Amino acid sequence: MPNKVPTASMDAVYSAPGYLFRRMQQIAVALFMEECRAFDLTPVQYAALVAIRSHPGIDATRLSAVIAFDRSTLGSVIERLEAKTFIERKPAAEDKRVKLLYLTRSGAALLRDIMPSVDRAQARMLEPLKPADRKTLLALLEQLVDLNNEASRVPLRAEDALEHLGRLS
Repeated sequence: MPNKVPTASMDAVYSAPGYLFRRMQQIAVALFMEECRAFDLTPVQYAALVAIRSHPGIDATRLSAVIAFDRSTLGSVIERLEAKTFIERKPAAEDKRVKLLYLTRSGAALLRDIMPSVDRAQARMLEPLKPADRKTLLALLEQLVDLNNEASRVPLRAEDALEHLGRLS
């Protein structure tokens, strides 16, 4: 008598946490891109700009830790931001091979101008939920992300990176 191998149904796929997180990520990016279309900026580019504004003189390795984005892919993000003149790279005084990242005036202006669009995108992501459910969802997502941080290919290491810079903020 042959063994029956259990088969997954599409209902099981559609209700799985991983599938739902992936779908919500697709939706979140789509909403961000729609609201921020006029600025030609991706969510990762936006996060990088905010981190560079918050931590002027950060290097790419520490930026990677602060925004939890893999270092190899971050290089192309930095190149695009530099080509758009939103950031500039300057050699570190102690080691000219290390490039430090700074927001330009146009980068600062972009962050100021894009904020209403980013806020609209964030609001649209949660809009279908009741206000209390929004708070609950965000609290649970923060908890899940925090408790599963080490399982990530690129764990968030903001404290370590900023401590090395000598300024926690």
